[in-house]
Amino acid sequence: MKAVGDLPFLPYGRQTVDEDDIREVIEVLKSDWLTTGPKVEEFEATFAESVGAECAVAVNSGTAALHCAMYALGVGPGDEVVVPPMTFAATANCVVFQGATPVFADVTPGTLLLDPARVDACINPRTKAILCVDYAGQPCDYDVLGEIARSHGIPLVADACHSLGGGYKGRPVGTLADISVFSFHPVKHITTGEGGMLTTNHPSLATRARNFRNHGISGDARRRSENGSWYYEMTDLGFNYRLTDFQCALGISQLSKLRGFVLQRQVLAGHYHRGFSLIPEITPLLVRPEVSHAYHLYVVALDQDRLSADRNKIFAALRAQGIGVNVHYIPVHLHPYYRQRFGTGPGMCPVAETSYERILSLPIFPAMSPGDVETVVDRVGDLVDRYRHPSAQQ
Repeated sequence: MKAVGDLPFLPYGRQTVDEDDIREVIEVLKSDWLTTGPKVEEFEATFAESVGAECAVAVNSGTAALHCAMYALGVGPGDEVVVPPMTFAATANCVVFQGATPVFADVTPGTLLLDPARVDACINPRTKAILCVDYAGQPCDYDVLGEIARSHGIPLVADACHSLGGGYKGRPVGTLADISVFSFHPVKHITTGEGGMLTTNHPSLATRARNFRNHGISGDARRRSENGSWYYEMTDLGFNYRLTDFQCALGISQLSKLRGFVLQRQVLAGHYHRGFSLIPEITPLLVRPEVSHAYHLYVVALDQDRLSADRNKIFAALRAQGIGVNVHYIPVHLHPYYRQRFGTGPGMCPVAETSYERILSLPIFPAMSPGDVETVVDRVGDLVDRYRHPSAQQ
């Protein structure tokens, strides 16, 4: 297999970890606290400051952050939460974890972001919250979604796992909703291995999330140690969603590089834009002018009317050539679990369903070079030339 840049296979996403990161982790591994120690609070404080939020709660995954958000808002049996279908299953699963029902509102063509008009049509007296997703790294239309949420007296939650470092009308992601959640999986903008964060300007919600991540116990082992006490109380049923100190040390180090990581992603996206402007069969997602796109993913849509090969054939051909394309996502309402439990299925969200059949996620991560992007564009272009309908050549 021919190498792409320095890699024999160019994945769609990949972490960037340097010697500074490793040194910070080793320092904590030599310390007294490996978990629930001082690095957790330091990471939370540093992260909150970086996004302009009053409070941040570190947890062990983006999924845990979503679950904490639903718990903090009191979502429970009989409630409904409006969610988009074009997302990872965890966005809807967190609603189900609390015994509530996810209600799928379709996305807008071009951006694949939650469609505010469809959200408004889904709201009823059982609706407890709106949960939007900054798909691919582009912030949603928070002014309109926020107004819808306020008009119905319900909170807005941002699944910002794709958009750390991005912004909306000059405001950073992390303060655009009542609660925002992030993921630190290796393919995200910064990594702690696995990890996540919840941010909010409501201290009471942060307190509820903080207790929930620690078995529903108020206080933690470090506080008891500092106070010379053994006594604790479990005030509600929670989970062990804690993040370790050595992971937080990695997160602090990575956070110092976030701006550079995002700028590099934006530079690479610019090269993709220019390359695909010459290939009409390939259409990148639309980017609205009021946003700063963080480009967790670079997603394109295939014009299948102009091609004799479907998305799956193009996908397989690119993977065989060392280009680690992916598909984000199978719409959640089409997964067997949701179809069986909630009676969802084809036809509910036609924009998401049609788009899913045409989209590909192309490699984008900070260690890539413009030359890597050129290679990807060239190989996509070669396949388009091979599979272009004769009628499209006229």
